[in-house]
Amino acid sequence: MEWRDQGILLSVRKHGEATALIEVFTALHGRHSGAVRGGASRKMAPVLQPGAQLDVHWRARLEDQMGNFTVELLQPRAAPILGDRLALLALGSVCALCRYALPERAAYPGLYAATMEILDSLGQPGWLRTYALWELHLLEETGFGLDLNRCAVTGAQQGLAYVSPRTGRAVTIEGAGAYAARLLPLPAALVNGGSFSALDLTQSLAISGYFLNQWLAHAVGRPLPEARARMIAALH
Repeated sequence: MEWRDQGILLSVRKHGEATALIEVFTALHGRHSGAVRGGASRKMAPVLQPGAQLDVHWRARLEDQMGNFTVELLQPRAAPILGDRLALLALGSVCALCRYALPERAAYPGLYAATMEILDSLGQPGWLRTYALWELHLLEETGFGLDLNRCAVTGAQQGLAYVSPRTGRAVTIEGAGAYAARLLPLPAALVNGGSFSALDLTQSLAISGYFLNQWLAHAVGRPLPEARARMIAALH
């Protein structure tokens, strides 16, 4: 059994004296684990950095075995942002959430493309907005997508101002009525595609964070990874 693909390195840990165990996220084979012989060496340390884009060749005697990877570095992503602490924390959050949320060996080509986009944009103008949208994309791809297109009460597509924490559906001010205080604020930029202000970013991450905790974490059966919490804390 073997295949070859490109993948995002999600994690790496030493196994024995010379071997490294890695997880990669690829478009065609999803989140996939394997061993890299010699991966614990100094020579491989610059290659096996989380977030790196790798050319990976996986082989195993049987399909359900962990198997072995041979890897080649295509693009480093941590090194170019070493001076940007927040971007590094975001990289860690993306990798940790992919490991946390995605079942092993299930393909998510749409999420893979979105993950490539956010990792490639880290440190560039507007990358925080891309990150906020990526978290919403993660919810959608894992079966917990929100409905932010029309009001759950009135059916209106204009004037959307809140998100119901119970249903994940948008609500207008009119539809919210006396229940507005119980709803999550919905930033207009998230609906109309405009530029994000600091408040828009905070509100968007509060929405995705709420549903990641209440829906995804409940389904997975354990708390969200600390890497996301560290990134959010760095924003304040």
